[in-house]
Amino acid sequence: MRISEKNLEKILPHDYPMILIDELLEVDTDKNTVCASVTINEDKVLYDKTLNGISPLAGIEFMAQTAGCFAYYKNNQTAPKIGYLLGSRQYVCHIEKFEKDKTYIIKANQVFSDNELVSFDCFIYNDDIECAKATVNVFQPKDDETAAI
Repeated sequence: MRISEKNLEKILPHDYPMILIDELLEVDTDKNTVCASVTINEDKVLYDKTLNGISPLAGIEFMAQTAGCFAYYKNNQTAPKIGYLLGSRQYVCHIEKFEKDKTYIIKANQVFSDNELVSFDCFIYNDDIECAKATVNVFQPKDDETAAI
């Protein structure tokens, strides 16, 4: 389903400025895919003036937050729950930085789920050119007690 959602505080368990992505573009819970975007500017909390952009390491968090948006819809749009980024495998970034004034598209495809442990193959693009990719592993406990530990 095509979505244009900019109020990500209702979807992610973060507050601004720690919500790093700008807009949720598309979610397909049947195909297990999600797509979001981020435009790099000086207002971003991770913006580095010496780089004139954002470190390429932030790509992992762009991916994780995009996956978090998918979880919101997969959980029938209930209140956002805490999820834990367990790690990533094979993060490859082909750029030196996420450049100021460029818009990046983040795509995540769920490849495994046991309803708490989930893996996503993630990609970041600019102008249809792959900038980064990784497999991101997350854990979202079903019960609030486990989440509080």
